[in-house]
Amino acid sequence: MHRRKLILSGMAALPAQVLAGAQARPAVAPPFQPIRGLIDEKDPITWVFTGDSITHGAAHTLGWRSYSEHFAERVRWELRRTRDMVINSGISGDRLPRLMADLDWRVIRFRPRLVSLMMGMNDCVEGPDGRAKFRGALERFAAAVDAQHAVLLLHTPNLIYYPLAPQRKDLPAYVEILRDFSRTHDVALVDHYQEWSGMRRTDDDQLLLLAGGAIHPNQYGHIFMAQTIFRDLGIFDPASPVCQFFVPRA
Repeated sequence: MHRRKLILSGMAALPAQVLAGAQARPAVAPPFQPIRGLIDEKDPITWVFTGDSITHGAAHTLGWRSYSEHFAERVRWELRRTRDMVINSGISGDRLPRLMADLDWRVIRFRPRLVSLMMGMNDCVEGPDGRAKFRGALERFAAAVDAQHAVLLLHTPNLIYYPLAPQRKDLPAYVEILRDFSRTHDVALVDHYQEWSGMRRTDDDQLLLLAGGAIHPNQYGHIFMAQTIFRDLGIFDPASPVCQFFVPRA
């Protein structure tokens, strides 16, 4: 009972601007402005996050929240968009062509206003021979999202520890495909790969964010990814509990 009272009193003590989302938000880059417009809408909307095991967020997070769950907490609670729905249809081990084959079930039926896609970590195992197929599937995915009058948000995968994942040595080329697609089609891209590369001074910096030291973000990696998304969307607030979550540094 005492613990419950402490939790409730702590929630009541949160700054009003955090709970109401009333604090002035910084300007965002042009590709992200349509997404900021969704956040500022009065009517509730559906956000669909899809992808592979990184979006799925299972196992490697050790029971902690994934980046899409942190997003839901920030938007549905702290920004008081309580009637919004945040859906995660990521599936571990998936690749973009398989997602395309299952698109109606995993994305379209939810009638989303925004579709968030993070893919490439498993696709890159096909190496140079798979690049054109990945780009083609990306084009079809974007067209399908556009046909639903939804906004597309792309993500690059996180940086990995290549000595423990040699089969994914072509990942940088797939990251470049995502970046080029973003530039060509003026689609918002959260570049996690660049953010992870920029924070890395030593291998230890990076390994602290990876489960088992290979490819999957751990609980801290997901926090880092969520905070990157918040900054790009202009909804990062240092007074927010979600934005204050600890991210280790070596």
